[in-house]
Amino acid sequence: MQIKINHIAKMEGHAGFMASVLRGDVKSSKLEVKEGIRLIEGVLIGRHFSDMPVVAQRICGICPVVHNITAIKSIENVFGIVVSEETKKLREIMELGQIIHSHALHLFFLSLADFLDMDNDLKLVEKYPKETKIAMRIREYGMEIVKVIGGRVIHPLTNEVGGFKKVPSVDELKKIVFSSKEILEDAKALGKFFRKIKMPEFSRETEYVCLSTPAKYAVYDGDIISNQGLNIPVGSFEKNFHELQKQKEVVKRVEHNGKSYMIGAIARINLNRKKLRPEAYKYLQELDWKFPNYNPFNNILAQMVEVIHAIEESSHLIKQILNSDLEKVLTRPYEIREGSGAAAVEAPRGTLYYHTEIDAKGYIKNVNIITPTAQFLSNLEEDIAGYIPGIIKLKGKERERKMRAFIRAYDPCISCAVH
Repeated sequence: MQIKINHIAKMEGHAGFMASVLRGDVKSSKLEVKEGIRLIEGVLIGRHFSDMPVVAQRICGICPVVHNITAIKSIENVFGIVVSEETKKLREIMELGQIIHSHALHLFFLSLADFLDMDNDLKLVEKYPKETKIAMRIREYGMEIVKVIGGRVIHPLTNEVGGFKKVPSVDELKKIVFSSKEILEDAKALGKFFRKIKMPEFSRETEYVCLSTPAKYAVYDGDIISNQGLNIPVGSFEKNFHELQKQKEVVKRVEHNGKSYMIGAIARINLNRKKLRPEAYKYLQELDWKFPNYNPFNNILAQMVEVIHAIEESSHLIKQILNSDLEKVLTRPYEIREGSGAAAVEAPRGTLYYHTEIDAKGYIKNVNIITPTAQFLSNLEEDIAGYIPGIIKLKGKERERKMRAFIRAYDPCISCAVH
C-alpha cells in the first residue's frame, strides 16, 4: 500500500508525505519538502558581518527574532564581545515574545481543529469565539513585546552586534507589564480549555535535546543537554552532531550518535520542567503527565505550558529592566577581529544553532546554520512510521486526517529547513 499526501496545509512552508506499507509493516516514511533550497548561507559569504543578522532573520517570517539574535551572538563570540546583563535580558524578553506569539498561532489556529474533528477552521472560530479572542490577545501580547523592543514585529530593527541601537520606551514597557496580569489569566483559561482535549495515545522512546542552565528555564543561553547524558557547551555542537544530506533532498538532516532525536517544547519540558515559573509548573502538574513523556502529540500541550511560562518570565524580566539603567543596552565600541564563533538559542520549534567564521576585515568567510526542523525531521519520520500501523485500517480520508494532525503537532517550519 502506498500512502501519499500531496500537501499538508496549516504549517509554515510547503510539504507532502509519502509512506510505503507492506502487510502492515511500514517500509518507508518520508516528509516530502516541496520548496527549493534558498542558499542563505552562501549569500552571506563575502558580506560584511553587520549584514548577517539583517539577512539571516529573513529566513523566517514567523520567528525572525531568534535568527537575528543567534546570528548576533555568534558574531559577538567571534569578536569576544561581552554585552551587558541588561542587553541579555532585553534580547531574552524579545525571544519570549517570539515564543508566545508563535506558540499561540500553532496551538489554536493551526493544530486545534485536528483534535476537534473540524475540517473548516471557520467553524472552529464560530464554535469557540471566546477562546479565539483569547488566543488572539495572547498572540498580540507577544507581538507587542517584539515591536516595543525591536522596533517592529517582523524583522526587528534595533538589535545589533554589541547591543541595541535604541532604548525601548519605558512607558511602553510599563504597559506590557500592566497588561501581563490579564494576559496570564487569558493563558490559564486557554490552558484549561486545552486540558480537556484528549490527545491520541502514541509513544516512542527517543533522545530529547535542548539548552539548559542551572538557574532558570533556558531560552537565551545555556549548554546542550539530553535525556541520555549529553552535556556539552554550544561550541562543541558540530563535534557531537552530524549533518548529512540525502540524495535529491534540499534539507540537511542532523543526527546524534547516528540516530534521530527530538527538540522543541516537549524536549524542553521533559528536561527543564523543574525550572518553570510557578503558574506554568502548576499547569504542567494539572496535566498529570508521567515523565519521560514520549508522545509527540503532547508537544502541543508543552507549547501551552511554555506560553504561560513565557508570559510570567517576560513580565518578571521587564520589571528587572525597568529597575536598572536602560542606557546600558546601547551599543559600545568594539574591535573587529578574525576568528570563529558559535551560538544557540531556543527557538519556538527547538534549538537553533549558528557557527560563523569572519576575516580580519570583518567579512564572513563561512557560516553554518542548523535549524530546528532540520534536526527533528528524521525523528518525525520515524515517529509517524511507528504511528501508521495503529491507524492503517481506517478509511483513507480519516487516516490522512490523523497523519496530518501528527505532522502538524511537530510544528515544522519548512522555510527554515530549506534556508
